Amino acid sequence: MYDKLKNSKLFNMDETIAAGIFEDTEFPWEVLPKIKDFIIELGMTLSLDEYNLIGENIWIAKSAEVAPTASVTGPCIIGKGTEVRHCAFIRGNAIVGENCVVGNSTELKNVLLFNNVQVPHYNYVGDSILGYKSHMGAGSITSNVKSDKTKVTLWYGGDKIGTGLKKMGAVLGNFVEVGCNSVLNPGTIVGSNTNIYPLSMVRGYVPGGSIYKSKGEIVQKNL
Repeated sequence: MYDKLKNSKLFNMDETIAAGIFEDTEFPWEVLPKIKDFIIELGMTLSLDEYNLIGENIWIAKSAEVAPTASVTGPCIIGKGTEVRHCAFIRGNAIVGENCVVGNSTELKNVLLFNNVQVPHYNYVGDSILGYKSHMGAGSITSNVKSDKTKVTLWYGGDKIGTGLKKMGAVLGNFVEVGCNSVLNPGTIVGSNTNIYPLSMVRGYVPGGSIYKSKGEIVQKNL
């Protein structure tokens, strides 16, 4: 049941240093509370030939480029070949994969970014998981707290699924493209190979291999 929401259907586990965090879980919202402790555990195993330990529980790959104006708080791992640009704000509990881009004024908090993810321009990504080669257009954000502060629920095929979390942003599968200035509401899950039109307000589950044009107008892509 709910197979399309499972981690195994959304993510390529070969494209993250953090594949172990998904063990003993089925769904992405089960992973989010584990990020902090997992980073500390994983960080202790990283080779100091490949990573610099620059502060308390902050491991940055020697091949990564981090702008001097960026703010990085631990626990955090920044992978090989990743670029963290001017005034990026990494608030902690962040696993940033290899060859990623964290851009100008982008803010990350309690996130897992698979390899080759791009959040390059004025993005907020909190309590979220972004799959391999997913990309968020300029100004697109994840909203991670409901306005009434109740626990986040996910709508899927008419069913209301409780996550048990007060904070959950969005989950993007592999190769998801989010258009500029879109808002992904709490508990949004977007299947792999899907495009979200610019200026969209997205809620619930968006099927993989589709184009989200507006609420009620989702069409299948010709893959």
